[in-house]
Amino acid sequence: ILGRAIGHELTTAWGQSVVPENVAGAGGSIGADRVAKAAPDGYTLLMGHVGTLAVTPSLYPKLPYDPIKSFTPLAWVARVPNVLVVHPSVPANDLASFIAYAKSRPGSVNYSSGGNGSAAHMTMAYLALQAGLTMQHVPYKGTAPAVNDLVAGQVQALFTGVPAVLAQIRAGQIKAIAVSSPQRIAALPNVPTVSEAGLPGFEADQWYGVVGPANMPADVVSKINTQINASLKSPAILERLQNEGAQPMPSSPKVLADLIAKDLARWRKVILDSKMTL
Repeated sequence: ILGRAIGHELTTAWGQSVVPENVAGAGGSIGADRVAKAAPDGYTLLMGHVGTLAVTPSLYPKLPYDPIKSFTPLAWVARVPNVLVVHPSVPANDLASFIAYAKSRPGSVNYSSGGNGSAAHMTMAYLALQAGLTMQHVPYKGTAPAVNDLVAGQVQALFTGVPAVLAQIRAGQIKAIAVSSPQRIAALPNVPTVSEAGLPGFEADQWYGVVGPANMPADVVSKINTQINASLKSPAILERLQNEGAQPMPSSPKVLADLIAKDLARWRKVILDSKMTL
């Protein structure tokens, strides 16, 4: 969604076709590797994600690219907060009561995700480490079935991107407990952050940023960054992002580079401490 939206804006601004290509496989690493091996001329770019640039490198032992050395950071596009949701049968309406509920029955609270190593898996694993919880992970083949089984009561909890569950929250099919962002979000103004609800410093949003192959010329980097930042301020993009529960993040290439390095270290520790494998 973000790749196509930004591609459309760049096409309009430059009068040059920007073609989005979905390259699936291995948690996005096949597409990322294709960009890593492309010519650094600015014509082949990657809509990077917290998964491909900060999580996957610690999950796949023989990844064909290095998230730092193989790419040139260009522009942070957006962040998408995750929200902790539970089935109505769970006797918890806030984070403290959910933690108490999970601690009272170690290993018997089941949480779903869109798959092993997915953002939902990582975020709940991070919460479990921070709160000292033991829960059972149930990976699905995608977010949609993970949400469906939560609504049906087959699992008790899920910690995933807001867009995937916003309709179900508003319909009263599931309960929102806390969001992973540093501040509350407009779509769920009455739902506290994990940090303010009892785990200070907790932050685990999904994020998306554009990168290119390593060693791109400085003038090309500047041109792409300037135009993406301008696109993120257009009314059409702002409306699209708001509808998707995403927050635009116009910034410098260095800000994206720092984000990748910080989250690479953070998620590597979570993966190691959780003894997580694919």
